[in-house]
Order: sequence, then C-alpha cells, then structure tokens
Amino acid sequence: MLETKDTKEKTKTEKTAKKKSALREWVDAIVFAIIAATIIRWFLIEAFTIPTPSMEKSLLVGDFLFVSKFHYGARTPQTLLQLPLTHQKIWGTEIPSYLDWIQLPMYRLPGISEIKNNDVVVFNYPPEDNYPTDLKTNYIKRCIGIAGDTIEIKNRQVYINRKEVENPPLMQSSYDVRTNGSVINDRVFKKYDITDTYGTDKGYVVQATPETMEKFKAEVDIVKAVTEITNEKGAYSEMTFPMAEGFDWSIDNFGPLYIPKRGDKINIDKRNLALYGKVITYYDGNKNAEIKEDKLLIDGKEVTEYTFNQNYYFMMGDNRHNSQDSRIWGFVPEDHILGKGLLVWWSIDPEGGLGSIFSRIRWGRIGMLIK
Repeated sequence: MLETKDTKEKTKTEKTAKKKSALREWVDAIVFAIIAATIIRWFLIEAFTIPTPSMEKSLLVGDFLFVSKFHYGARTPQTLLQLPLTHQKIWGTEIPSYLDWIQLPMYRLPGISEIKNNDVVVFNYPPEDNYPTDLKTNYIKRCIGIAGDTIEIKNRQVYINRKEVENPPLMQSSYDVRTNGSVINDRVFKKYDITDTYGTDKGYVVQATPETMEKFKAEVDIVKAVTEITNEKGAYSEMTFPMAEGFDWSIDNFGPLYIPKRGDKINIDKRNLALYGKVITYYDGNKNAEIKEDKLLIDGKEVTEYTFNQNYYFMMGDNRHNSQDSRIWGFVPEDHILGKGLLVWWSIDPEGGLGSIFSRIRWGRIGMLIK
C-alpha cells in the first residue's frame, strides 16, 4: 500500500498526540480549571464565608455564601501579580500571596443593577491601608444609605431622608437581663438561640431579636426584667464617626449625615473636613491632598470648594450592637464594593461541639436566599 502525503501527515499527528502523557493531561486540566475558576471569581460569582457575628441572625457565623459580581458590575483586577484563588496570604501560611509591583487602575464593568438601600453587600474594608484596595479584608454588611441619602439614627431607629426605615426582620440589639439572683444556664440561652452573652454584676447583657427577648422574658421564670440598651448621645463618641470635636454622636443616636454622591460640591470648612476629609485625602483619587490647620491642600494649593469623584455608601450590621461598621469608621467608597450577597450554599455550626459533622450542618439554611 502506497503512503500518500496526507497519510504521512495523519500518521505524524497521531504519533504526536500519543506522546502526550497522562501527567501532561492532568496538568493541562488543572491549569484550565484554575484559569476558568479565576475568571469566574473575578467577574461573575465568588464564594465567601461569614467569620463574625455582625450580621446575626440574618447571616450566621459558619454560613458560606455566593456573592454576585455581575449585579453591580465586576471590577477589573488591580493587583496582577497574585497567586490564583488566594486573597492576602498563601493558604495556611503568613506568606503574602501577591506582589504589589504592578498596580493597575480599577474600572467597573456594566452591571445589571445599582446598589439599593437594604442590599446585603460585600466590600473591602476601607480603613485597612496595608493592602491594595482589591486585597483589603472582605466585609459583609447591609447598605443602609446610598449616595445622595441623608442618614440619621434616633434611639436606635434609622431614618433615611427623614423617613423612618423598616428594620431588618432578624435585627438584633443589646438587652440588659436581670434575674432573681439565680444563674441562667448556658443550655437555657441556647434553647432560645441566644449565642452572644456576657455576665454583669447585676445579670446579663445579651444580643437578640425583640421577638426572642419577649419570649425569653415570658418563659424563663428567674428573669425579672429585660431592658433594651440604648447608647445616648455622646456615649463613646470618641469611638464613633467622625471622632471629632463638636460631634456628640453615638451608634444609637447618630447624624444627620449626608452621604456623598459623584459630582456633589461642598464648601471646605472645619465641619466638612471632619466629616469628609478622609474621603478626600484617601479614597477619592487625589494623589497630593492633605489637611493642614483646618485647610484642604491639593497639589500644595488651598481648596475652598470640593467636588466628589465617586459615590459613597453607609453600611451597618444587622447585629446592631456587635458590628464594626460605618457608624465607627465612616463611608464605603464605590471602588471598594465587591458584590451582592445572593444565597447561602452551605452552613455549619462552628460551636457544634464534638458531635457528628452531620449534626453540625444547618440543613435548613442551605439554599437560603439572602434578604
């Protein structure tokens, strides 16, 4: 049988294909999977976990979430030299997983919606300045106020643009619990799903929903009084935004505070510098902005009016007395927004003890939409 040119080339191709080992195929498959997962993580959906109780009982420690990047529009990568599928550190080590030698400007791709009041949002923690923006620690909170809103809190109740807003259905607050002198067993607290407590010389302080505390007071015989705790004006004002002279705000009596919107113009005075000075000097894209003697200097020249370059947001946790949020450290810039919480895809109780792993799984939360 005569070999034609086509037959020779076909035989050569088959031999080349046969030389591809099983190891090479595995490597190719792994590389493809990493690239695909990285693209999905950057631009579509990313998985997160809840490490702290700031959103309880809406979201629990041990919940694993899918967060949508496409709702608000995905950000283009800023830090290019980074190990795939890592954040700040290489897994299980303290070794940085990135090099900041190349930092690109970030842009936001078109999204399918804007950030709305009461959306549950994942974002980079703004005050953290030892990482590039896209590698700052991820936080999840509820967006209480959007750009252009004015927020005020009166005796724990939030008002947006002077209108009382509906509280999250599972919002928690602090309660002073007094007993007849008896000790409340931990099993009693657990029965009512009260997981955040500490003892005082007169009883207990607990974090819970109003419905839980009504039931707790009615059914636990040794409980004699339950009082919701409110931080009056000026209480811990040195730890409440803007942490400046002349502001007697507390986490329960706060504002009114205007949330900056792109294109807004403000006069530069002592009060506005206290409220917006950090926004202007750190977050708004001004490379040479500084505050000296109650004056704003940009490129060495005094500025008496300022126009904001991006939108800002006001975030709060649903566990209102156990949340580090905008009441403490201020605004979240738009370029720090990562995405919108979609659903809980897995949930496991980290305090479930030594029992079976299956007994610690919160089956009823799996597939739960985030509201």
